[in-house]
Amino acid sequence: MKFSLFFEMQISDPTRASESRLFQNTVEQAVLADMLGYHRVWAVEHHGLYEYAHSAAPEIFLSFVAARTKNIRIGHGVSLTAKGYNHPIRVAERVATLDILSGGRVDWGSGKSSSNLEAPLFGINPADLEGQWREAIEMIPQMWQKDVFSWESANYSIPPTHIVPKPVQAPHPPLFAPAAVSTETIRKLGTMGLGVLNFSTSTFDDLKNRVAMYRDAVTASTVSGRAINNSFSVTANTCVLDDDDMACAHGFRGARYFRDSFAQYYHQSDRPQIGRLPVDRSEWSPRMLEMTKSMRFNEQSQLLSIVGDPQVAREKVAIFEAAGIDELILVMQLGTVPHEITMQSIRTFAEKVMPYFAKDTDLVTTQFA
Repeated sequence: MKFSLFFEMQISDPTRASESRLFQNTVEQAVLADMLGYHRVWAVEHHGLYEYAHSAAPEIFLSFVAARTKNIRIGHGVSLTAKGYNHPIRVAERVATLDILSGGRVDWGSGKSSSNLEAPLFGINPADLEGQWREAIEMIPQMWQKDVFSWESANYSIPPTHIVPKPVQAPHPPLFAPAAVSTETIRKLGTMGLGVLNFSTSTFDDLKNRVAMYRDAVTASTVSGRAINNSFSVTANTCVLDDDDMACAHGFRGARYFRDSFAQYYHQSDRPQIGRLPVDRSEWSPRMLEMTKSMRFNEQSQLLSIVGDPQVAREKVAIFEAAGIDELILVMQLGTVPHEITMQSIRTFAEKVMPYFAKDTDLVTTQFA
């Protein structure tokens, strides 16, 4: 199983100064991840999602990371590829350029965003998102492979053109797409031959079934014109420290902030009011912390977080491994978690959790397997 980091660029106290520090800190986190042997860093693309995600130009951030690192892969998780956000030609050009300059380290995720703000912000009819996204997924790999590309449809009119540059990975960088909660989306992405970026909002049994459903769909896929990427990744809010109580104090607070700020943009029809989000940023009470800690291995609870000391983390990771996923994407940069704690968590996880899941080791068992 691979281990990666995921960056939303969350910030619970946004000012120009704190936002600037956030970006510098996140680059530092990515550089540390490269040094410690993490597989990949992922960066989102969102617009106007104040506090929840300030990563509006991931192509620039990822280029900066690529220049500062040597081995870690560079992931767009995801580029918004409906034409109102980014024309497919521009996406193809930017990703190919990054692939060249990074020495073939790019993985490309494509999405359309289901937030309550972004499509209207760009004047896009939400009903048009799916069709435009599907076309972009078909077009961009062809732009990377064909010497001369053309396309004609209701959405796009592209005369015969040399789309340059070409990526160094052949036939193209691996393709991914997000799957939030819908099992039907999991099946659709498998049929399309796309790698899955999935939030860990399910129980062990549900996740195991989702992975099996995806594998069946990929096996049956008849997609042509691009390489199939049989990869199932799951994100999980994560804080791992030697001190279990400290990890829980920071990690559960950060996970709550992630959940509640996400809900402001995704779980209600109206966009939030301008200004600070109406979410709880306070520290957890000792009673609530103990209650939440006791639920970490409840078989019916959702696999939302990996929070605790290294032993707890190893047991939680083993649950994901038993479900059959390929990559665990750790969300350690959470809005209320200080940079120093995030750096400590990145290092602790790498040194005291990742080695237990190297090949030919059998040091961890799980209650759910």
